Amino acid sequence: MGAHPVAEGRFRHRGAELVYDDAGQGPLAVYAHGGFGSQANEERMGLFDWAPVLDAGRRLVRYDARAHGRSTGEPVVTDYTYASLAEDLLALLGHLGATEPVDGIGASMGCGTVLHAAVRAPERFSRLVLLIPPTAWATRTAYARANRSAADTVERQGVDAWWAAKHSGPRPAVVADVPELPPTPDVRVLPSVLRGLALADLPAPAAIAVLRQPALILAWADDPGHPLATAETLADRLPDARLHVARTRADVGTWGERMAEFLAGT
Repeated sequence: MGAHPVAEGRFRHRGAELVYDDAGQGPLAVYAHGGFGSQANEERMGLFDWAPVLDAGRRLVRYDARAHGRSTGEPVVTDYTYASLAEDLLALLGHLGATEPVDGIGASMGCGTVLHAAVRAPERFSRLVLLIPPTAWATRTAYARANRSAADTVERQGVDAWWAAKHSGPRPAVVADVPELPPTPDVRVLPSVLRGLALADLPAPAAIAVLRQPALILAWADDPGHPLATAETLADRLPDARLHVARTRADVGTWGERMAEFLAGT
């Protein structure tokens, strides 16, 4: 992350070792990535620019979710629902010694993780940044069915067969030039991750509506896996929310600055 040295940390929670990167100084912000990825994969993809957040005086902790990247995990389906992953996030805040509310940032699966953690423990969070919110509520049924089928495919035919089928169709224009990297959960755990995410959903809109933290929602267009309908519902239900929709890769490149400005209260 440029001029900001990164230290690796580890802690154990519910039978897994969770690994995180810790950089910068100042008020704490914690980032949860999307499903099947890792911090290293996101760096290779060049998707999000964290330098502005660090340059604006934030301590940024980004961690690999259970069974993703450097973190370990077991083939237990219920470990990979958003609600269960939120327990890991809250445990990380305890491990980091966070005594003041922190900024919660999450992309896709990480968005679900952050929202569940905020609903469960709203006093732990000061601001929320919700990147590419995933399918939810009415649009979640088809996603869940596809994930259960994917888990069966991985078990019968292997990871490569599922991954090839998953990426055989057209990609959203906004990320068409972003490298596609294989999933980081290994074949022993991947079916459980898929089935756990099939059971997952965002908190009910009524539960989200009681959150009082300012929220920035950053979405992109034309992606069925991250439909604008979810982002728009979140913007409508969260009492203090702003929504920005990217339609080009260059626009996604502005998200780091947008996050930094938002977290600074501007």
